[in-house]
Amino acid sequence: MRPKGKAETLEMRRRIAGKLLREGKGIREVARWVEVSPASVLRWKSALDAGGEEALKAKPHPVRACRLSGEQKQALVETLRKGPLAAGFPTDLWTLPRVAQVIERQFGVTYHPGHVWYILRELNWSSQKPEKRARERDEVAIRQWREQEWERIKKKPAKTA
Repeated sequence: MRPKGKAETLEMRRRIAGKLLREGKGIREVARWVEVSPASVLRWKSALDAGGEEALKAKPHPVRACRLSGEQKQALVETLRKGPLAAGFPTDLWTLPRVAQVIERQFGVTYHPGHVWYILRELNWSSQKPEKRARERDEVAIRQWREQEWERIKKKPAKTA
């Protein structure tokens, strides 16, 4: 398991350990100095002996490339902006499975719906849930009830003498 910390910080710790080892310090002593296990120091010493200072450098983490190009992502944003109805869905609500279907239809690339979220976040899209309101809702009547009826029936503080 990779230790916590930035790659540069961990590399600096390995370089300090390498310097102490070259000065003739023992493995256990170096381990105490840099606060790691003796096994780690032994591994670093072997790498230092085999490859020199270069062996202690931080290695970049491999990252899997996105299967959609920049142009495809922009085309996806345009499709999403037009809405789900324009994309052929029965309701006006984007869901991750629907976005995955659009990506597969438009670009021939299959994504698990759970992984679509990473693409949407990269495109600065956020999760939003539509408000559930009755179609028959009458805003004017609601406002009028709040102003007139509610004032009449709400409990008032008791009068003190």
